[in-house]
Amino acid sequence: MRIGNLLGKTAIALCALGLFSTVQAQVNEHTFRISIAGAPGHPSVMGAEKWAELVKQKSGGKMTIKVFPNGLLGGDVQVLSAVQGGTIDFTSMNSGILQSQVKEFAIFDFPFMFENGKEADPILDGAFGKKLADLLPAKNLVNLAYWELGFRNLTNSKRPIAKADDIAGLKIRVIQSPIYIETFNALGANAIPMPITEVYTAMEQKIIDGHENPFSVIETSKFNEVQKFLTVSNHIYNPQSVLASKKKWDALTKDEQDVLMAAMQEATKWQRENARTLADQSLTNLKKSMQVSVLPPEETAKIRAKIKPVIDKFAANVGPELVQQLQSELEKGRKK
Repeated sequence: MRIGNLLGKTAIALCALGLFSTVQAQVNEHTFRISIAGAPGHPSVMGAEKWAELVKQKSGGKMTIKVFPNGLLGGDVQVLSAVQGGTIDFTSMNSGILQSQVKEFAIFDFPFMFENGKEADPILDGAFGKKLADLLPAKNLVNLAYWELGFRNLTNSKRPIAKADDIAGLKIRVIQSPIYIETFNALGANAIPMPITEVYTAMEQKIIDGHENPFSVIETSKFNEVQKFLTVSNHIYNPQSVLASKKKWDALTKDEQDVLMAAMQEATKWQRENARTLADQSLTNLKKSMQVSVLPPEETAKIRAKIKPVIDKFAANVGPELVQQLQSELEKGRKK
């Protein structure tokens, strides 16, 4: 028994070093699919590609992950259902979308919750992130990690947005999340939920006036081709949940799970750093073709005041104690 335990621990250690023996009987041949709505160059697509590379390396070529970007396997809502059913193995999507399954995940869609990505990392990797992740297996999902998409900013084809009132009257695409819809409606916009795969055409055909997304998504999706104005609002920070089908995950051996998780730990660190670099590069590139404005602090304060009833409503829904826990952990981190 002691020898078996020692061998198991040794296998895990070798996984982390990328030296796991391909002759281990508990690592079998697998080909997995991961579906992501974003285009090639999207932070999550690049993260998935890095993960696939590391998994292949650590499994000695036995385990392969095929990356399907551009929503090729469906939009977020459709893919989430497929992952739950086990017909798609993995996906990465905005954590807030999971509120359709577990109401507490709505907290990740709260506007102006985080000041920067680095302060979010210990929250997501610590007790708070685990608390929410532990609610997903009951919904046939396993949260493997939290990646970064970044801060969302506003684009439109109508006019510069220099103050809060400029948002009123615009038809703005939002992700399929209730808090996004109510937030932009509270600002006087007409919020239109829509899969990202439909957004370019909708803006090109003037069905919508604009949308909101991180800089890297705006650039990789080429939304600057059909949008003139970009407003740096940093209104919502988006973590991305990397999800596994619980049905598929439970069917794997412990050694296979260890290979995937060892690779995921490395990929997550790389993905976050890369996402932050991409955001800076994308803003620089977008300035070449878009008129960029930055919302001044006093206008951000007005936006906060307008959307406070929305935040209060959803805070009551997810539970005041959960909101308090997040705020408490953030305050501790900011004092360090």
